[in-house]
Amino acid sequence: MADKHPPQLVNLIERLGKLPGLGPKSATRLALHFLNRDEEEVRALAQALVAIKEEIGFCSTCHNYAQTDPCPMCADPSRDHELICVVETPADLLSIEGSGLFNGLYHVLGGVLSPLSGVGPGELHIRDLFERLQQAEAQERPVREVLLATGGSPEAESTCVYLGQRLKERGLRVTRLARGLPMGMDLEYVDNGTLKQALEFRREA
Repeated sequence: MADKHPPQLVNLIERLGKLPGLGPKSATRLALHFLNRDEEEVRALAQALVAIKEEIGFCSTCHNYAQTDPCPMCADPSRDHELICVVETPADLLSIEGSGLFNGLYHVLGGVLSPLSGVGPGELHIRDLFERLQQAEAQERPVREVLLATGGSPEAESTCVYLGQRLKERGLRVTRLARGLPMGMDLEYVDNGTLKQALEFRREA
Protein backbone atom coordinates (compact mmCIF):
# COMPACT_ATOMS: atom_id res chain seq x y z
CA MET A 1 0.00 0.00 0.00
CA ALA A 2 2.87 2.35 0.79
CA ASP A 3 3.99 2.26 -2.87
CA LYS A 4 0.50 3.01 -4.20
CA HIS A 5 -0.73 5.77 -1.89
CA PRO A 6 0.72 8.95 -0.35
CA PRO A 7 2.28 8.29 3.08
CA GLN A 8 -0.25 10.64 4.74
CA LEU A 9 -3.12 8.51 3.45
CA VAL A 10 -1.41 5.28 4.46
CA ASN A 11 -0.86 6.68 7.96
CA LEU A 12 -4.53 7.66 8.29
CA ILE A 13 -5.72 4.25 7.08
CA GLU A 14 -3.48 2.48 9.58
CA ARG A 15 -4.71 4.64 12.45
CA LEU A 16 -8.36 4.24 11.49
CA GLY A 17 -7.85 0.49 11.23
CA LYS A 18 -7.06 0.39 14.96
CA LEU A 19 -10.55 1.65 15.84
CA PRO A 20 -13.13 -0.90 17.11
CA GLY A 21 -15.11 -2.50 14.30
CA LEU A 22 -12.95 -1.11 11.49
CA GLY A 23 -10.95 -3.52 9.37
CA PRO A 24 -8.51 -2.54 6.60
CA LYS A 25 -11.22 -2.18 3.94
CA SER A 26 -13.52 -0.10 6.14
CA ALA A 27 -10.59 2.07 7.24
CA THR A 28 -9.62 2.65 3.61
CA ARG A 29 -13.17 3.64 2.64
CA LEU A 30 -13.38 6.04 5.58
CA ALA A 31 -10.01 7.62 4.80
CA LEU A 32 -11.02 8.17 1.17
CA HIS A 33 -14.30 9.61 2.39
CA PHE A 34 -12.40 12.26 4.36
CA LEU A 35 -10.40 13.14 1.24
CA ASN A 36 -13.63 13.96 -0.55
CA ARG A 37 -15.04 16.15 2.22
CA ASP A 38 -14.55 19.91 2.62
CA GLU A 39 -11.41 20.93 4.50
CA GLU A 40 -13.52 22.83 7.04
CA GLU A 41 -15.51 19.70 7.87
CA VAL A 42 -12.38 17.59 8.32
CA ARG A 43 -10.76 20.24 10.52
CA ALA A 44 -13.90 20.38 12.67
CA LEU A 45 -13.72 16.62 13.17
CA ALA A 46 -10.03 16.81 14.09
CA GLN A 47 -10.72 19.59 16.58
CA ALA A 48 -13.55 17.59 18.14
CA LEU A 49 -11.22 14.62 18.62
CA VAL A 50 -8.59 16.79 20.29
CA ALA A 51 -11.22 18.50 22.47
CA ILE A 52 -12.51 15.27 24.00
CA LYS A 53 -9.00 14.41 25.18
CA GLU A 54 -8.23 17.90 26.47
CA GLU A 55 -11.56 18.81 28.04
CA ILE A 56 -13.18 15.56 29.20
CA GLY A 57 -12.09 13.63 32.26
CA PHE A 58 -13.82 11.46 34.84
CA CYS A 59 -16.30 12.23 37.59
CA SER A 60 -14.58 11.38 40.88
CA THR A 61 -17.92 10.17 42.28
CA CYS A 62 -19.36 7.85 39.63
CA HIS A 63 -16.32 7.50 37.30
CA ASN A 64 -18.32 8.36 34.20
CA TYR A 65 -16.83 10.63 31.53
CA ALA A 66 -17.50 14.24 32.47
CA GLN A 67 -16.44 17.82 31.81
CA THR A 68 -17.14 18.86 35.39
CA ASP A 69 -16.56 17.20 38.74
CA PRO A 70 -18.98 16.07 40.03
CA CYS A 71 -20.74 15.31 36.77
CA PRO A 72 -24.20 16.81 36.04
CA MET A 73 -26.00 13.58 36.98
CA CYS A 74 -24.30 13.21 40.35
CA ALA A 75 -24.98 16.89 41.10
CA ASP A 76 -28.62 16.80 39.98
CA PRO A 77 -30.88 17.08 43.07
CA SER A 78 -33.90 15.89 41.07
CA ARG A 79 -32.40 12.41 40.61
CA ASP A 80 -33.02 9.63 43.13
CA HIS A 81 -29.87 9.66 45.25
CA GLU A 82 -31.04 6.61 47.21
CA LEU A 83 -30.74 4.35 44.15
CA ILE A 84 -27.40 3.50 42.51
CA CYS A 85 -27.02 1.53 39.29
CA VAL A 86 -23.66 -0.24 38.98
CA VAL A 87 -22.43 -0.72 35.39
CA GLU A 88 -19.26 -1.99 33.77
CA THR A 89 -18.47 0.90 31.43
CA PRO A 90 -19.59 4.43 30.49
CA ALA A 91 -21.09 2.91 27.33
CA ASP A 92 -23.40 0.78 29.49
CA LEU A 93 -24.37 3.88 31.46
CA LEU A 94 -25.34 5.66 28.24
CA SER A 95 -27.49 2.70 27.19
CA ILE A 96 -29.44 2.64 30.45
CA GLU A 97 -29.79 6.41 30.57
CA GLY A 98 -31.07 6.32 26.99
CA SER A 99 -33.91 4.01 28.01
CA GLY A 100 -35.48 6.91 29.89
CA LEU A 101 -36.63 4.66 32.74
CA PHE A 102 -33.88 5.15 35.28
CA ASN A 103 -33.61 8.29 37.39
CA GLY A 104 -31.14 7.25 40.04
CA LEU A 105 -27.38 7.62 40.17
CA TYR A 106 -24.68 5.49 38.54
CA HIS A 107 -21.39 3.91 39.47
CA VAL A 108 -18.99 2.77 36.72
CA LEU A 109 -16.80 -0.15 37.77
CA GLY A 110 -14.38 0.21 34.88
CA GLY A 111 -14.66 -3.46 33.91
CA VAL A 112 -15.40 -6.80 35.56
CA LEU A 113 -13.50 -9.18 37.78
CA SER A 114 -11.25 -11.43 35.72
CA PRO A 115 -8.57 -13.20 37.79
CA LEU A 116 -7.07 -14.88 34.71
CA SER A 117 -6.44 -11.43 33.22
CA GLY A 118 -5.14 -9.99 36.48
CA VAL A 119 -8.24 -7.92 37.19
CA GLY A 120 -9.19 -8.15 40.84
CA PRO A 121 -11.28 -5.91 43.13
CA GLY A 122 -8.35 -3.49 43.45
CA GLU A 123 -8.29 -2.81 39.72
CA LEU A 124 -11.96 -1.76 39.65
CA HIS A 125 -13.82 1.10 41.34
CA ILE A 126 -15.28 -1.19 43.99
CA ARG A 127 -13.71 0.50 47.00
CA ASP A 128 -15.06 3.83 45.76
CA LEU A 129 -18.56 2.35 45.64
CA PHE A 130 -18.46 1.37 49.30
CA GLU A 131 -16.98 4.74 50.24
CA ARG A 132 -19.96 6.38 48.49
CA LEU A 133 -22.32 4.25 50.54
CA GLN A 134 -20.56 5.24 53.77
CA GLN A 135 -20.63 8.92 52.85
CA ALA A 136 -24.33 8.72 52.05
CA GLU A 137 -25.01 7.19 55.46
CA ALA A 138 -22.92 9.88 57.17
CA GLN A 139 -24.94 12.55 55.37
CA GLU A 140 -28.17 10.86 56.52
CA ARG A 141 -29.15 10.12 52.92
CA PRO A 142 -28.51 6.37 52.87
CA VAL A 143 -28.77 4.41 49.64
CA ARG A 144 -31.76 2.06 49.78
CA GLU A 145 -31.10 -0.02 46.63
CA VAL A 146 -28.14 -0.97 44.45
CA LEU A 147 -29.01 -2.23 40.98
CA LEU A 148 -26.28 -4.45 39.50
CA ALA A 149 -26.56 -3.86 35.75
CA THR A 150 -23.68 -5.73 34.20
CA GLY A 151 -23.55 -7.75 31.00
CA GLY A 152 -24.12 -11.45 30.51
CA SER A 153 -20.54 -12.74 30.42
CA PRO A 154 -19.29 -15.26 33.01
CA GLU A 155 -16.94 -12.59 34.37
CA ALA A 156 -19.83 -10.14 34.75
CA GLU A 157 -21.86 -12.80 36.56
CA SER A 158 -18.99 -13.48 38.97
CA THR A 159 -18.66 -9.75 39.59
CA CYS A 160 -22.36 -9.51 40.43
CA VAL A 161 -22.14 -12.40 42.88
CA TYR A 162 -19.12 -10.85 44.57
CA LEU A 163 -20.70 -7.41 44.85
CA GLY A 164 -24.09 -8.79 45.82
CA GLN A 165 -22.68 -10.67 48.79
CA ARG A 166 -20.75 -7.67 50.07
CA LEU A 167 -23.66 -5.28 49.60
CA LYS A 168 -26.13 -7.57 51.35
CA GLU A 169 -23.76 -7.75 54.32
CA ARG A 170 -24.42 -4.03 54.68
CA GLY A 171 -28.16 -4.64 54.78
CA LEU A 172 -28.80 -3.10 51.36
CA ARG A 173 -31.43 -4.18 48.88
CA VAL A 174 -29.58 -5.57 45.86
CA THR A 175 -31.35 -6.10 42.52
CA ARG A 176 -30.37 -7.39 39.09
CA LEU A 177 -31.70 -6.67 35.63
CA ALA A 178 -34.45 -9.04 34.52
CA ARG A 179 -33.24 -11.97 32.47
CA GLY A 180 -34.66 -10.82 29.16
CA LEU A 181 -31.15 -9.90 28.14
CA PRO A 182 -29.29 -12.14 25.68
CA MET A 183 -26.65 -14.23 27.43
CA GLY A 184 -23.13 -12.98 26.90
CA MET A 185 -24.15 -9.65 25.36
CA ASP A 186 -22.83 -6.31 26.57
CA LEU A 187 -25.46 -3.75 27.56
CA GLU A 188 -24.34 -1.19 24.99
CA TYR A 189 -25.57 -3.52 22.21
CA VAL A 190 -28.99 -4.26 23.73
CA ASP A 191 -31.97 -2.58 22.06
CA ASN A 192 -33.98 -0.05 24.06
CA GLY A 193 -37.12 -2.19 24.22
CA THR A 194 -35.32 -5.13 25.81
CA LEU A 195 -33.43 -2.84 28.15
CA LYS A 196 -36.63 -1.13 29.28
CA GLN A 197 -38.17 -4.49 30.20
CA ALA A 198 -35.01 -5.51 32.06
CA LEU A 199 -35.15 -2.33 34.11
CA GLU A 200 -38.90 -2.41 34.78
CA PHE A 201 -38.89 -6.02 35.93
CA ARG A 202 -35.58 -6.11 37.76
CA ARG A 203 -35.43 -8.76 40.45
CA GLU A 204 -33.81 -9.34 43.80
CA ALA A 205 -30.22 -10.47 43.46
